[in-house]
Amino acid sequence: MNGWYCATYFLLEPFAFLSKDLLLPFPTANLVPDVMMLFLYLGTEVIGLFFGTKGSLCQWKMPHGINVVLTFLSTMVASYYLLLQTSVIRLEAIMNSILLFFCSSELLLEVLTLATSSSMDRT
Repeated sequence: MNGWYCATYFLLEPFAFLSKDLLLPFPTANLVPDVMMLFLYLGTEVIGLFFGTKGSLCQWKMPHGINVVLTFLSTMVASYYLLLQTSVIRLEAIMNSILLFFCSSELLLEVLTLATSSSMDRT
């Protein structure tokens, strides 16, 4: 579910940046780091989804561990876009709240899966 929402998020977020740049007194110097963070988030999310899928299919702990770290980074970026960017419009607040919910639930499920697979290896 998070993969589908992230695809939608990456299609809508550039339009939010464009509307902020055109309609609000948004400094262009602050737009560049926000767009760079968006591409950083895109990279971590794609790599994290790959490792999560690989870890689930092969039942390996290492891809799950990498996915936990990348999902934590994705959660931090979603928190940045919700709370710390220069100006947040209502559409972005709603989108980032949903994104933060999905990232947090994904992180919880990954930790539970990692703990379950670790306890199964001991028996």
